[in-house]
Amino acid sequence: MLKFDEPQCTNPSCFFCSMKEPNPFRRRSKLAAIFKEIPRTESKDHVLVLSGLWNIAMSEPDDPEFPSLGLFECMSKLIQKSIKNTAWLLKDQNIFIPYYAAHIIGSYAMNKEDLASLAVESKVSVVPALLELLRGRISWVEQRAAARALGHLASHEKSFGAVSVFEEEIVKLSMEIATTCLKNVYESFLGVEDSLRLKYQSDLLTRGLGGLETENQKAEEWGIQLQCWSLDLLNCFASRGKSLDRICEVGFLKKVSVMWGGLVNRKSPGGIGLIKTLCKTELGRSRVSEVREVIERLCDLSRSSDDWKEMALDTLLLLLKDSNVRYRVIDVLGHCLVDLAEDVVAGDRVAQVVLQEYHKIKYSGLKMSSEEAQRSIESLWEVKVERKKKEKLMSETELEERRKMVKSLKKQGKKKFLMGFVEEAMEIYTVGIDLCPLYMIRDRVVLYSNRAQCCLLLKKAESAISDATRAFCLSGVDDPHGKSLWRRSQAYDLKGSARESLMDCLAFVDQRIQHSSTERVPYYAAQMIRKQMKDTWAFSGFDSKT
Repeated sequence: MLKFDEPQCTNPSCFFCSMKEPNPFRRRSKLAAIFKEIPRTESKDHVLVLSGLWNIAMSEPDDPEFPSLGLFECMSKLIQKSIKNTAWLLKDQNIFIPYYAAHIIGSYAMNKEDLASLAVESKVSVVPALLELLRGRISWVEQRAAARALGHLASHEKSFGAVSVFEEEIVKLSMEIATTCLKNVYESFLGVEDSLRLKYQSDLLTRGLGGLETENQKAEEWGIQLQCWSLDLLNCFASRGKSLDRICEVGFLKKVSVMWGGLVNRKSPGGIGLIKTLCKTELGRSRVSEVREVIERLCDLSRSSDDWKEMALDTLLLLLKDSNVRYRVIDVLGHCLVDLAEDVVAGDRVAQVVLQEYHKIKYSGLKMSSEEAQRSIESLWEVKVERKKKEKLMSETELEERRKMVKSLKKQGKKKFLMGFVEEAMEIYTVGIDLCPLYMIRDRVVLYSNRAQCCLLLKKAESAISDATRAFCLSGVDDPHGKSLWRRSQAYDLKGSARESLMDCLAFVDQRIQHSSTERVPYYAAQMIRKQMKDTWAFSGFDSKT
């Protein structure tokens, strides 16, 4: 068989040939020269070089070799060239270069503080170049890569100083991006006919794999990432006490509280992460506590199966521990306090914080702003303190009598419910809850869960959420009560809280599948998931078809 020799490369400055150089010293020398040469020259091969560097940076972000050879300066100059020279940017495939350059910087700045420091201390700092992209000088695609890179640089102490030089503008831009980027992505890409979309953006999204459906899925994912990464950037400033007054604007806090990564980016805490960081500061707690919508949002997330439930609950605890804002928050939480106090993980901490000054209410005449909050604290004291004392003093005979009464009331309530007397059934379950000894946990679970079902039928969404939460929390993590999850999902749907309804429904389905390998997703649950997936779609507000 004839053998043909591979054509020899005649370019002495070829990046790929230099990578094959066996002599380490000569290899490094060649690569350093190439990084200096690329921004000064024009070649169709430059985009191939950057594509190769992008792959290497993504797979080996902690390798210091390329950064030590002038890579950051090279990438920074290429971005600046893209901004200043439109003719060059639109020539050949140069349009891909600023995206790759920003991504390469971000990857190498991601983990190693020394590499991040090198990026801002090089002769040509990368920050001004990235800031140009963050301003949206090219498109949202490059803006996303810049937000990622700047976020990584700002996360390290050694490189944060160089980013903070532009604090005012970066914070302002990040807030604008967080609130407008989804609309921008929809209007410039997702909502545009595929034939009218910028081809280079489509190519970057799919990288030649998959069709229109894949392209749309990636665009949705990238849009949400842009929002989350802009929040991460803000978080870097807030965690150092920077720009708190601006970030804590009431209008922005309301918008931030509903931002999340969705199911496509579940690793990001979204807006809740930023709010928790703000609540670690005195000013942040003061501002957040004044926004009722944010407190209610934290409360709903804390009473759900959301991935960031614990973070929301921790944030509420930060607020409740601050005596300057505690009662303002309690006024908003109301009966939810008793729900949260049943939480397996943080329930006791909630009760301890809320009740530590109960004597002021009982003996010093302290009054809450709302009667509901007043009743809730008194109810919490009754459940967590007084009731325990009373039951400890009860005789075995009295406890046994209560146990029999509770069993009877459960049967009566069920009978009334099946006969269609829902309100009467709810009243019976309420009596049963008041009589049921605290140690009869399983019976309390059933009573609360059944009363939640009554509340659902009576269209009392908030009461249903409350009872389902208490039932679910009481059931514990080892054997969670599936019916309560489903009922709370329905209640959140009734309330119009699609995110909480979706996450509870997914948890309900997951639990059923775990308990039986042959279990299929119930039709009613599948219907709920479809409905809430549509309602929680990040771009639904901009889609005229929805």
